[in-house]
Amino acid sequence: MTEGNFVDYVKIYVASGKGGKGSTHLHREKFIEKGGPDGGDGGRGGHVYIKGNKNLWTLFHLKFVRHVKAGHGGDGGSARSTGADGEDKYLEVPLGTVVKDKETGEVLFEITEHDEVKILAKGGKGGLGNWHFRSSTNQTPRYSQPGMPIQEVDIILELKVLADVGLVGFPNAGKSTLLSVLTSAKPKIADYPFTTLKPNLGIVAYRDFQSFVMADIPGIIEGAAEGKGLGHYFLRHIERNSTLLFLVPADATDVKKEYEILLDELRRYNPEMLDKDRLIVISKSDMLDEELKAEMKVELDKAFKGTPYMFISSVAQQGLQELKDKLWKMLNS
Repeated sequence: MTEGNFVDYVKIYVASGKGGKGSTHLHREKFIEKGGPDGGDGGRGGHVYIKGNKNLWTLFHLKFVRHVKAGHGGDGGSARSTGADGEDKYLEVPLGTVVKDKETGEVLFEITEHDEVKILAKGGKGGLGNWHFRSSTNQTPRYSQPGMPIQEVDIILELKVLADVGLVGFPNAGKSTLLSVLTSAKPKIADYPFTTLKPNLGIVAYRDFQSFVMADIPGIIEGAAEGKGLGHYFLRHIERNSTLLFLVPADATDVKKEYEILLDELRRYNPEMLDKDRLIVISKSDMLDEELKAEMKVELDKAFKGTPYMFISSVAQQGLQELKDKLWKMLNS
């Protein structure tokens, strides 16, 4: 999927169908002088539903959809004929989609399961025909009910990528390279900051045909929670990851400081993110010899205070199996 095809935020106006009006009809038939009322009910207006689809990964198919309107119910007819129900409309969305009311910002619901269906706007109920209003004292009612009006709402669809492990790090920390080595994903990799403009997903194959999903999120910089850089726009995707993998390159000026900046940005965006399992990975460690690595371990043991960390090199294929073992254990603990 190209970067331009990844859409995770759309606004749509949704309107259900109005109910059909009931019929005001009096029965007419040869040899029957006073047939009485026989007006049928109006049909129900169409509903607008939202439905989960596990085969979708983005909201791109809704990018240019501005209005979704269900069909109106048909009017009732003679001989107690009920009008046709209005056509229902379905909006299919990927799993992990959050539906919000545009006006209030209230979260209406989330779609997390395949074929999960929620109703966005209920169609108006059809009006009753004059058949229902007959009585001993009113044998020829010449009135019926109108159909109920439409429901309309402006909604926002926000996609939060569903992944087991989220890669968190500064630009050029090696997140895309790690994803490309561990999975079959083909993210764009270059030696300049902000190469990754959209989240990338990959499936990590593990032992005995098992697997887990890893997400590469665009790089975070200091001040991301206030809107600096690109990472702030994609911080919501990290909310769904059960385990966060912090990538800090071995050539960083201050490994501890970089980690603390990343942690602080997550805390300022959503403090609940700090409750997730964390693993710190020192990437590009093929640049370190054993002596330098031993010195760093002494410092990192004090700096990280019990948070697990490890050294890897995506290019030199060092420590990758150990990384997968550690992640699998954390995901299934």
